[in-house]
Amino acid sequence: MGASRSLPSRGGAAGFRFFLYAVLAVLLMFFDQRGGWLETARSGLGAVAYPIQLAVSSPATAWKWVRESAATRAQLQSENTQLHARLHQLELRSMRFDALLRENAQLRALRTALPPVAEKYLLAEVVSVELNPLRQRLLINRGAQNGVFKGQAVLAAGGVLGQTFRVSPWSAEVILATDPEHAIPVRVERSGVRTIAVGTGSAGALTLPYLPVNADVAAGDVLLTSGLGGVFPEGYPVAVVQDVKRDPAQALAQVRAKPLAQIERDREVMLVWFHPGHPAAPWSEATALQGDAALAIRPQAAPPAPPRTRTPPAAAPPPVAPPAPGESE
Repeated sequence: MGASRSLPSRGGAAGFRFFLYAVLAVLLMFFDQRGGWLETARSGLGAVAYPIQLAVSSPATAWKWVRESAATRAQLQSENTQLHARLHQLELRSMRFDALLRENAQLRALRTALPPVAEKYLLAEVVSVELNPLRQRLLINRGAQNGVFKGQAVLAAGGVLGQTFRVSPWSAEVILATDPEHAIPVRVERSGVRTIAVGTGSAGALTLPYLPVNADVAAGDVLLTSGLGGVFPEGYPVAVVQDVKRDPAQALAQVRAKPLAQIERDREVMLVWFHPGHPAAPWSEATALQGDAALAIRPQAAPPAPPRTRTPPAAAPPPVAPPAPGESE
């Protein structure tokens, strides 16, 4: 009985609520159509709901970002390692390329500096260097097996370097022009004055101890080989005069010169063989007595003496008579 009475009241309330909601919906649509204020309310509600949406989606987004960051970092580290290895390879290749360029330029300079009197040449590499005030020597990787002989001229790109001092089967010791025991016959290119350049024990200095005070030599003069001594050809550059001191109280001038060869830097040197008959070839008594020159200056037989003729003896002068007594002499 109570249940049957409650049904109409519940149904009326529900119908009334539906009517109110329907009217409210119609009014909202009307006002939204006319004024558009519902769009503003929707925008506000979206702004309020965005932090909630962001908070809900943040864990997944953060995990995705962390995972992508870790993958990107690992990839960047791998690429960085590869780039460093590639850069190291390129640096080594560049260093080898620069070394080859320098070596090629030096070899070209050696070939260009080769005097026309040279018959053939042989390149040698410097194995060790000994530079001290008492000894200025090089050890090269060419020896008697390559035809090297004692006293052979050794040239560099800039000028005369020295000569072989000791020769082994596969190596040779070179005494440099700056060694205190070494001397080179030279001439001044400008004036033609001949003298001897002697080593000082310093890699950057030669001295000319035998020039008189009035010798025609000045700073800046180029010293060339004179061709004497039988080792170096004529006209090959040796050094440049740097300092000339003249003291009237002394008979000799004090002259110092700087070698043109880079004694401390040259890595390749040139062993040279010369044409024995060339006018600029090194002169010595041994070379002068070879080939046609020996025939040209061979002593000839003395011509026969002319026949001797006998001459008659000269007549004796007549005797002089003594003066008579009483005559004056």
